[in-house]
Amino acid sequence: MDTEVPANRSKLRVTLHDVAREAGVSKSTVSRMLDERLPQSDSPKARRVREVAQRLGYVRDLSAASLRRGSTGQIGVIVPRLTDTVMAMLYEALAKAAAQNGQFTIVATTDDNPDAGRAAAEALIRRGVDGLILATARTDDHFTDELRERGVPVVLALRHNGSSPASISDDRLGGYLATRHLLDLGHRRIGLITGPSYATSALGRVEGYRKAMEEAGVKIAPELVAPSSFSIESGEEVANALLALKDRPTAIFAVNDNTAIGALSAIGKAGLSVPDDVSLVGYNDIPIVSRLPTPLTSVRVPFDQIAASALRMLSEEVPSGFNAVATPTLIPRRSTARVPERG
Repeated sequence: MDTEVPANRSKLRVTLHDVAREAGVSKSTVSRMLDERLPQSDSPKARRVREVAQRLGYVRDLSAASLRRGSTGQIGVIVPRLTDTVMAMLYEALAKAAAQNGQFTIVATTDDNPDAGRAAAEALIRRGVDGLILATARTDDHFTDELRERGVPVVLALRHNGSSPASISDDRLGGYLATRHLLDLGHRRIGLITGPSYATSALGRVEGYRKAMEEAGVKIAPELVAPSSFSIESGEEVANALLALKDRPTAIFAVNDNTAIGALSAIGKAGLSVPDDVSLVGYNDIPIVSRLPTPLTSVRVPFDQIAASALRMLSEEVPSGFNAVATPTLIPRRSTARVPERG
């Protein structure tokens, strides 16, 4: 179910780390000396910690403390939107894996808005979840680091940020496999629909494209690389621009199946066919793409494996920045063929 989210909390909350740094002691020492359930020490160090905490305005986060101490059997999951089949598949995989562990998942959506993500996390924490799994990590937002600093168990899924533990697919390999497939079919004018720059999943697939092209000795034409969102509408709009080029691409790699479906629509409306005129590859292998009139070649992501790893990491001590990486698989179908002869 979707969770109602409250207004955003201040980003200026004083943390245990702030008190520890100011007092010149470890974070665990601060936590112990400010824990009201323990006997209160009157040592100079304890007095110093309490004085610094009071001066900085530190307020103990009871919700985060309850996450560390106890278990409710509830896991909070935050995704951009459930209308995105990829996110729905991830959530279903998480819910299934959690149920096998005797846990229950609660989902909140953010429309990929960082402020909404912060509010959703706070709402779920107040509901007493044992931890959070976020599929909303952005390269331009570091809220997950703040949560971990507060002691909230957090694992990222599908995307990573380099500092929080994450369960992801090898997007660089997936992008390489998709592009290598087209190169092996003789294509050299390969258009790329890149996806949003704030999502490391999209960035990794772009890196894979570039690696395959460079390895094949094919110079990447700047006009063939076009940014988009992850939506069908964006895929259609970008594909229209690629097809309008004087020397249009003979193949297109879209870093997400939704944008590939949009590209498929654009190709048809332009009076062209897949794959006779343009080969097309998507990414994620959502169920519908194998049932399209021209079944779509796509890169399959193992959502069940990613979900199981995310839940396992949530209950374990995992180093900061550790990524559990699942291997994607190219699934060739009828949307790709050898480069067409042009008269």
